[in-house]
Amino acid sequence: MILPIGISFYTFQALSYTIDVYRGKLHATKSFWDFFLAVLFFPHLVAGPIQRAANLLAQVTARRKASYDQVVDGLHLIAWGFFKKVVVADGLAPIVNQIFSGSHVTGGETLTAVYAFAFQIYCDFSGYTDIARGVAKLMGFEFVLNFKLPYFATNPSDFWQRWHISLSSWLRDYLYIPLGGNRGGSLLTHRNLMLTMILGGLWHGAAWNFVAWGCYHGLLLVGHRLVQPALERVTQVALGIWRTPWFLLRLFIMFHLTCYGWLLFRAKSFAQIADMTGVLTHPLAAVPADMLSRVAVLCAPVILVQIIQYRTGRLEFMRNAWLPLAGKVAFYSALLYCAVFHGATPQAFVYFQF
Repeated sequence: MILPIGISFYTFQALSYTIDVYRGKLHATKSFWDFFLAVLFFPHLVAGPIQRAANLLAQVTARRKASYDQVVDGLHLIAWGFFKKVVVADGLAPIVNQIFSGSHVTGGETLTAVYAFAFQIYCDFSGYTDIARGVAKLMGFEFVLNFKLPYFATNPSDFWQRWHISLSSWLRDYLYIPLGGNRGGSLLTHRNLMLTMILGGLWHGAAWNFVAWGCYHGLLLVGHRLVQPALERVTQVALGIWRTPWFLLRLFIMFHLTCYGWLLFRAKSFAQIADMTGVLTHPLAAVPADMLSRVAVLCAPVILVQIIQYRTGRLEFMRNAWLPLAGKVAFYSALLYCAVFHGATPQAFVYFQF
């Protein structure tokens, strides 16, 4: 079935306008062209972030003028987004495709492919949204933040407050809360979480692996709610000398739970899921050292930057005063050099298919 490009994104954007007007949270615009521009504004059209009418429509109707800070921030986002997409995501894609296309894979190959895909899909998707946000800033528009260091999440709820924020908040406000949210007791809350995540999986496409991925994340959210009181007690005990090890342990566990979800997301069939899950019982069997080292080299710059972002609390860390002008020039020169001269074979954006 041939569908218009970006249909799932601008459908959600149009739905948010219709629902908010119906609920009385937003006044209907009198200009069809303002509404048309808000829904089909080109930077976010094909892969988000999903814009609410209350945010973008107000900017469409107001007078705009890009400030110096917006231009600087926009150029930063564009350069960093291109690097993540062209160098990292496209560089990891051949490794992921090769292993997921194989008929008999080892535990080491599966683990390598899952790690590679975790960073491929993140750099591919967040790279696009960085570019979209940057282009919008150059024209005086502000898009919502869509990613907030998702692999620094320490539990399933935290992950969905960091990954594809515009989608997860849309599902929360227009699906989970109308279903009843957490107002009807534990059983109904768990039902609402499962329905929301399963439908969120179906949003990515009419395929059973997406349903399995949504169901898996729903189970993670339900499980986290069940064990949260015990985790909070352990966290209180660990706030002393064990604070850092406890944080790193939670981060390690959540990252690997997320990675297994990406296996469900990327696999072509349930048979492949079963085979790869089976070999993961021996994750160090026949590790492809050359592939794993390439994954580490490609991911290292992103990990290093994100550690700095996490430690400083600033996602736009390059604007920090502690970094001299020469350092900023060297950083962006290296980004552009790598993107122009060392970019991998071009790959279609992963989220263009949704």
